[in-house]
Amino acid sequence: MTQVDHALASAELARAFGNAQFAPLDPAHLIQFVVAHHDDGWIDLDSRWLQDPNTGLPYHLVKTPLDKLVRTGSGSPDVNEAHHPLCGVISSMHTYGLYHGRYGLSNFIFIDLMPEELQPYVSQMLADEVTRQEGLKEQLSAEWSTDDFLFHNYKLLQFFDTLALYFQTTHAEARKEATFENVPRALGDDVTVTIRPIGDNTYTLDPYPFKDPTTIIETRGRYMTPQPIGSDLATVAHAAEQLIQRDIIKPI
Repeated sequence: MTQVDHALASAELARAFGNAQFAPLDPAHLIQFVVAHHDDGWIDLDSRWLQDPNTGLPYHLVKTPLDKLVRTGSGSPDVNEAHHPLCGVISSMHTYGLYHGRYGLSNFIFIDLMPEELQPYVSQMLADEVTRQEGLKEQLSAEWSTDDFLFHNYKLLQFFDTLALYFQTTHAEARKEATFENVPRALGDDVTVTIRPIGDNTYTLDPYPFKDPTTIIETRGRYMTPQPIGSDLATVAHAAEQLIQRDIIKPI
């Protein structure tokens, strides 16, 4: 599956979000857009279907060579900024947060893993994102430019992103109970959401943040077998049947 496939599934969760306990997205159309396009910077890289010599398959997200991965960082904010300044800020925060422990919400500091030769490039890229954010905030209303409002929506994006990845980066048989911290129930009111597998591709969330009593997340993808090193994986991928993985989410 590609990063765009991942993001489209994340957007399904965004469209389903909100109920009596969890405030709906606001502004919904802009937050849904940034969720759907938060990884558009990967489009060019994904289209090349680069092969991991250790597996014979396309690179797993976390195994992508760092020199190629870091060059996806500014592409997604570019797309989102062109759509609306708010989308640009949230997307830029997503890029910056990936390298800096999600602004303190995670203990994983990705920038610390960067090899020395990439440090100047990454540091400049992140500095440019900070500059981008400051410029775009000036185009927003006073309400939308506050840290509270922006981080509320940033945390929503992180929830949709990581919940989708729960289904997309681990085989169903290996999925276990997990928690998602700092999920906004309302502005300034965050909770921890727990997911538990209960069998038959069905999972419970507690507390449950979606509108309908049953939420289905669909992910597009292809089954591929390891190929000889040097194979044209793009040709193999395009010849493979595109399938849909469906996972069901319910209240506890």
